[in-house]
Amino acid sequence: MQFRLKQRSVLPGFNLALGYTLLYMGLIVLIPLSAAFIKTADLTWTEFWTVVTTPRVLASYRLTFGASLLAALINASAGLVIAWVLVRYSFPGKRLVDAMVDLPFALPTAVAGIALTALYAGNGWIGGVLALIGIKVAFTPLGVVVALVFISLPFVIRTVQPVLEDLEAEVEEAAACLGATRWQTFRWIIFPAVRPALLTGFTLAFARCIGEYGSVIFIAGNLPMVSEITPLLIVTKLEQYDYRGATAIAVVMLVISFLLLLLINLLQWWSQRRHAT
Repeated sequence: MQFRLKQRSVLPGFNLALGYTLLYMGLIVLIPLSAAFIKTADLTWTEFWTVVTTPRVLASYRLTFGASLLAALINASAGLVIAWVLVRYSFPGKRLVDAMVDLPFALPTAVAGIALTALYAGNGWIGGVLALIGIKVAFTPLGVVVALVFISLPFVIRTVQPVLEDLEAEVEEAAACLGATRWQTFRWIIFPAVRPALLTGFTLAFARCIGEYGSVIFIAGNLPMVSEITPLLIVTKLEQYDYRGATAIAVVMLVISFLLLLLINLLQWWSQRRHAT
């Protein structure tokens, strides 16, 4: 006679664990987000549309989402290369470089913004050199992109790095023995393996950039219609006690962000399904 032992879980039962999960997510995520919609509901549709479609607000949308998308795309390519170097090569100071990847996580965003402004200002170490060739970074939309690239780079590297570590080098050697070029090896072996993780890192970086505030306000210059990001505009309205206007803009940001993240996650699901088949 065979006896089967009932598998026990370290965590509580399903009902208790699910109840705790729903309670925690409700308190931390759903209730705060619902408060923004509830406050915005005090506005009529005409008032809401007037607030969220002023030229100044529309300009901030274009800068925020455009700079976030550009920064995430830059980090998707740069992060893949950096992760590859950290995984595949050994060189002096490798552990130091690997530790520096997490610096934007630990560094206060205000400190990062001040440091970037000092470097890229017209009299800074990097900004002074770029000024000689007519490139101005600080207090322009380009400065916003630089700040967003800095704070979101670790998301891509730390997402792709474990996948590359699990990808055995023997697979690449086998492809080389079969006559594959480096580009063919990357296209047909390496990239399909890291594509889901790369999309995840891109999504995390993009989401981080959309809500960034502290590191951007110093280097952006905050010029209306030029270098003013949407989070700063929300804070400005809060300081003016225009709570309904602030929540209206926040709701638009929330809806657009949700739709973009949903689209990215659908692409990631499609990519994983295609890779599995």
